[in-house]
Amino acid sequence: MSAVRKVTIPKGITAQLDGMQLRVKGPKGQLSRNVHFPQVAVTCDENEVTIATESKRKEIVAMVGTLEAHTKNMIRGVTDGFEYRMKVVYSHFPIQLKLQGNKLEIANFLGEKKARFARIETGVTAKVANDEVVLTGIDRELVGTSAANIEHATHIRDRDPRVFQDGIYMIQRG
Repeated sequence: MSAVRKVTIPKGITAQLDGMQLRVKGPKGQLSRNVHFPQVAVTCDENEVTIATESKRKEIVAMVGTLEAHTKNMIRGVTDGFEYRMKVVYSHFPIQLKLQGNKLEIANFLGEKKARFARIETGVTAKVANDEVVLTGIDRELVGTSAANIEHATHIRDRDPRVFQDGIYMIQRG
């Protein structure tokens, strides 16, 4: 074997492999992910997930590490979950935030008449308090995507970024 990575499954967590779908269940919920990749073998028993390859090609060996990281993130997600904190920064016009279902409405950004919107992915909970947005969820990818959507919605175009530093920015991940 050229590359073998093993991820131990803690007590209280169950992991099973249905075809190429890895399902992880824990106290916070359940996550599933397709772990199919050519020349990479994924096996799962009671207390560990093994990701291995016979290949010596750099891309395939790298994918073994990627699948290991995905598995660890799934286990961490169903045990602890993920929380991203974002800070609302403004110096010119006070930004007003409103949650509308799975969208975050960003009003009065740089004094604009039209509101901007950022999509909050399903499975992610958003809380708006004072000048902070807190995103929580069990899937790291979805929480990160929601944070990126918010940052992207407040991207400033056609103005000097040294002067106009208004926006909503990531301050803490965990």
